[in-house]
Amino acid sequence: MKQSKKILRKKIFKLVNKELKKIYPQIKIALNFSNQWELLVATILSAQTTDKKVNEITEKLFKKYKTLDDYLKADLKEFEKDIKGVNYHKNKARFILEDAKIIKEKFNGRVPNKLEELLELKGVARKTANIVLSVGYNIYEGIPVDTHVRRLSQVLKLTDEKKPEKIEKDLMEIIPKGKEWIEFPLRLIQYGRDFCPAKKHNHEKCPLTKLLKKIGVK
Repeated sequence: MKQSKKILRKKIFKLVNKELKKIYPQIKIALNFSNQWELLVATILSAQTTDKKVNEITEKLFKKYKTLDDYLKADLKEFEKDIKGVNYHKNKARFILEDAKIIKEKFNGRVPNKLEELLELKGVARKTANIVLSVGYNIYEGIPVDTHVRRLSQVLKLTDEKKPEKIEKDLMEIIPKGKEWIEFPLRLIQYGRDFCPAKKHNHEKCPLTKLLKKIGVK
C-alpha cells in the first residue's frame, strides 16, 4: 500500500470509528453462546445465515447438546434436523460433528486458541477463526471480514480489494491491533444492518457517507 493512500485510510478509519462509537457506544457479537465451543458452533452456523435465525436454532440446540461429548454421541441425520433452517445445514452438521471429534482427540476437548490450529477444523476459515479467538479468548490475530465488512470497507474507501483475505490485510495495516480488531467490524456490521444495507439505496443519506463527504472523500 502506498504511504499516501495508507495515511488517508488511517484518517478515514479514525473518523469513521469515532462516529461508529457515538452510534454504538457498547457493542458485542449478536450470536448467543456460553462457552468457546458454543461460540464456534454458532459462528459456523452463521455463514450465509442471519444471526437472528442462528440464535433461534441454538436456543434449542444448546439445551439438547450441553457438552462436547453430547455432540460426539449425536446422530448425523438427527443433528441435520436440529439445525435445519440455516443455509447448507447438511454440510454444517457434518462439519460441527467432525470438529467435536477433532477437538476431543487432538486438542484434549478444548477449542484451540491458535489461528493455525483453528484453521485445521472443518468449516472454519479466517473469519470464523478470528471471531473465536477475539471474542472467545481476547486474542487478536486478524480481523473478521464478513459480507458487511467487505462491502462497507469498499464503500468507505478503506480498501480497493474484493477478496476477504486482502481486505483483512488492508484493515490490519490501518487499525491499531487489539480490541479494535473485533469491535470495529462488529460496529460496521451493525451499521450495515441499521443504515447501509446491501440492497440498493442512496448512500448519500448514510451517516458515514455524509461524514466522508465533509472531508472531501468521494
